[in-house]
Amino acid sequence: MILVTRQGITEEELDHIRERVESLGLRTHVSRGETLTVVGCIGDEERLQHVPLLSIPGVVAAHPVMKPYKLASREFAADPTRIPLGEVEVGGRGVVVVAGPCSVEGGDMLRETAARVRAAGAHGIRGGAFKPRSSPYSFQGMGQPGLELLVDVRDTHGLPVVTEVMDTRQVELVAGYADVLQIGTRNMQNFNLLTEVGRVQRPVLLKRGMSATIKDLLMSAEYIMQQGNSQVILCERGIRTFETATRNTFDLAAIPVLKRETHLPVIADPSHAGGRRDLVAPLAFAAIAAGADGLLVEVHPDPEAAWSDGDQSLDFAEFERLMGQLAPFAEAAGRKVAPL
Repeated sequence: MILVTRQGITEEELDHIRERVESLGLRTHVSRGETLTVVGCIGDEERLQHVPLLSIPGVVAAHPVMKPYKLASREFAADPTRIPLGEVEVGGRGVVVVAGPCSVEGGDMLRETAARVRAAGAHGIRGGAFKPRSSPYSFQGMGQPGLELLVDVRDTHGLPVVTEVMDTRQVELVAGYADVLQIGTRNMQNFNLLTEVGRVQRPVLLKRGMSATIKDLLMSAEYIMQQGNSQVILCERGIRTFETATRNTFDLAAIPVLKRETHLPVIADPSHAGGRRDLVAPLAFAAIAAGADGLLVEVHPDPEAAWSDGDQSLDFAEFERLMGQLAPFAEAAGRKVAPL
């Protein structure tokens, strides 16, 4: 249930509304916008069926929420959620780009990559210190030394760090280094991990599972938000279908659907969606034109020598060209690329 309050509601009236709802055994979530404040009621809505909600001072409307994802639903927030990322916000008017290697391979390559993507206009650095791989014999990441290298380039170049956490036992460690905790496609429905990152007050980048529906993605976001962490960024990265021409099938329609269904910011990962470097730019342009709030792009100094995902990694010249061509697509969606 959503309770819409009148403009200029006082804190005393707001406290009274919350106390009244919570006395019936439900929890409340207050969302304050520029002109509107709403109170979300979480729990058994049947307990509110016979309560004269409109008689509570300050309440002007009451709307039931039929969707299974309550906290993530668009109705539950007065305004779209904006999540700070260093000098910019994900979910604001500016399109945000996070770029870097699939995995941290060493200090020299990471420092060179950070310098070049920053110069090209990137707003954050991505890189895996812990890597989920299909084969147990593949490179699994540098671990904590990789996290330390990411922090080093953040301090040097002012790029916030986005990196993956794979296990509940890693959450505290990774949160001590990262600005944004990434949940990869294989862990989108690892509910223990979602619950654990929900307890940490760090933004979470939640990638869509390779076989997940949009509802599945939003329910996973709900797990995080139910623990009190509302700083969730959703990421469309393609889904697995019968098509073999690309690594995954990029679900472009998911972006406007998510923008309609949720107040959370939505970004796209064109690298994993296509799986080929020549597809990254066209998929990135399409995602931005469709309304995505940002991009997650894999960039490597020498893709041929990359320890993982070289086929889909851009080199520096390709990334610079991509950044130089983004503006018209952002403008088509009524946006602009966020300035540094």
